[in-house]
Amino acid sequence: MSEINIAVIGAGVIGKRHMQEVANSDQCRLVAIADPSPEAEHHAGTLGVGLYKDYRKLLDTERIDAVIVCTPNSTHVEVGMACIDRGIPVLIEKPIGDDLATVRALAEAARSARVPVLVGHHRRHNPMVRAARKVISEGRIGKLVVANIMCLAYKPDDYFVVPWRRRTGGGPILINMIHEIDLIRHLCGEIVSVQAVSSSRTRAHEVEDSAACTLELENGMVANISLSDTAATPWNWDTAAGEDRQLFDYRPVPTHFFAGTNGSLSLPDSTLWSYDGEKGRHRPIQDERIPMEEENVYANQLRHFIDVVNGVVEPLIDAHDAVQTLATTLAVVEAARTGQKIQISADIRFRAGDAIA
Repeated sequence: MSEINIAVIGAGVIGKRHMQEVANSDQCRLVAIADPSPEAEHHAGTLGVGLYKDYRKLLDTERIDAVIVCTPNSTHVEVGMACIDRGIPVLIEKPIGDDLATVRALAEAARSARVPVLVGHHRRHNPMVRAARKVISEGRIGKLVVANIMCLAYKPDDYFVVPWRRRTGGGPILINMIHEIDLIRHLCGEIVSVQAVSSSRTRAHEVEDSAACTLELENGMVANISLSDTAATPWNWDTAAGEDRQLFDYRPVPTHFFAGTNGSLSLPDSTLWSYDGEKGRHRPIQDERIPMEEENVYANQLRHFIDVVNGVVEPLIDAHDAVQTLATTLAVVEAARTGQKIQISADIRFRAGDAIA
């Protein structure tokens, strides 16, 4: 197939990462960037591509086959809709948006227009996640019982110079916990209720800096997530998984724990624990590492997006699937605000055809 033309809208940290992957690919080429910042002008010059201050002008001027959207969360739906209106396939960074009604409208618009939307929950493209999903779906750890996930990191002060990161919608629940919720959905099944607490007392921003939640799954499993962007620890996926070692220090420690009736699995170290024969806490428990090759997860995601654009595959996580992850994440925000247990109603829940029962 011929090389496809891609534009990137939004030239922040993740936008630059997408540009790098496009530049390294022999299946596509970067044709233009849209971003109003002076830094973007310099970056476009370095890459030798056109720069537009207004993304609409880019969409109406350039001949592009696909767009990657990396703008602030609150603008994802607006930019995504503009691409759908023009029939342009789009990869939208997570979260798909910050308002449930508008992201549902985007998902329906994409479906009606038959324009594919891939949402940037990049962990689904990680080989260790693929392996974990296989282990769990094959029943190798038995019936899922409980999961414990740590998402604890220290974001430096200069991270918060960007105003939207200090305001509602820019906190770690929507930026970071949403990854954990999507991972639980992808590996374990649908979430039916949420309880949560949050705090903003350490950083004193408008948004939370720490939170904890308990999720009840349709299959009876219970999952706990601990979250903070002001905790000095290695216990977070970005540090432990090594997906982007240019941005994050790498320390291969387990941060995600999935327990079942016949065994357990930790990630991202991909370790299986089980008994040899009779089960019981008095018996020795064995561990084995699942072998796998390291892969560039963002390159995997780009290759998948190119296949989506070319009509070879359906998106691994499309707009409707991402709406479900967002709905659950917003339920965490609401549960923390009200102190109430929030039910995720059946009309919100999106059940993929291959979801784990």
